[in-house]
Amino acid sequence: MTSPTLQPPAPPPPMQAVMLRVFLREYGAGGGNPVPLVAQAQGMTAAQMQAVARRYGHESAFILPPADPVNTLRLRYFVPAHEMEMCGHATVGTLWALRQWGAWTSPEARIETASGIVHARWDAALGRAWITQPAVQVQPLDVAACRAVNDVLQSGPGADATAGATAGAAAGGRTAVEPLVHMVNASTSRYKTLIPMPDVATLNGLTPKFSAVQALCDRIGSTGLYPYAVESVDSQGSIVHARQFPRSSGYPEDAATGIAAAALWGYLAGAGTIPVGTPAVPAAATVIQGVAMGSPSAIDLLPRFDPAGQVDGCWLSGAVEWITD
Repeated sequence: MTSPTLQPPAPPPPMQAVMLRVFLREYGAGGGNPVPLVAQAQGMTAAQMQAVARRYGHESAFILPPADPVNTLRLRYFVPAHEMEMCGHATVGTLWALRQWGAWTSPEARIETASGIVHARWDAALGRAWITQPAVQVQPLDVAACRAVNDVLQSGPGADATAGATAGAAAGGRTAVEPLVHMVNASTSRYKTLIPMPDVATLNGLTPKFSAVQALCDRIGSTGLYPYAVESVDSQGSIVHARQFPRSSGYPEDAATGIAAAALWGYLAGAGTIPVGTPAVPAAATVIQGVAMGSPSAIDLLPRFDPAGQVDGCWLSGAVEWITD
């Protein structure tokens, strides 16, 4: 999906936000994840930044000068409840906006975030930015944790949940309703709990106990629940559906979560569930999110290879548009 050519709005005044919609599944259809972007945040306090996120009710991005001049910019991120170390959709959206304004013209960028340096490249053919996420870190959940997740998701008894089930079983779609389930905490920036579902209908039918999500996440060391269902596996483009119920962002569900999608991609790729291809012909994947909440989103992912040809994390991207209403 190539970005349409539209006249961008002028950059907002200092400390004021412009609105973007990121990880669109279709242009002009109202999906994706909104991002209030403050392009000139120098001089703002953390309290002022958080107030912006509270006013808009969305994860917000704030552009600051880099601490190290070798880097392109520094980004801070706030949700209504607190500051975040990293936000995939806000980073992709920020880079796209800077490109539209002519403020970022080089083919690559280095972004300072609280989780480390994020590398970016501009895709002129698609009219969007790709950003990096590192290799995934995975921690299996024990039986008691799996049962607790089942209870909060209201997805089934899972009384015989077995933390030692193989990653292949997870990839095959075994779910909390079945006796064998393999839930893990996975992270490329912060930990999300990956929970396999048998199909997309089951995933979209989940009705969690939202009041219990924060306590559960605190108990299992997670920043959000990320149930998923594999729709198709193909070297030309695998498709996985997911939902995100954050620990305490100030809203119950997230329409598109780049770092969670990156962690899910890393987990499934490491398990051999979805192909990665080769450096010459990388295998694409798309995570579809936000459908159940009426804001369909698409997060595109590609493997990132090191000089030896080994997978070293991923690239993630998505379509962006201005919100002008």
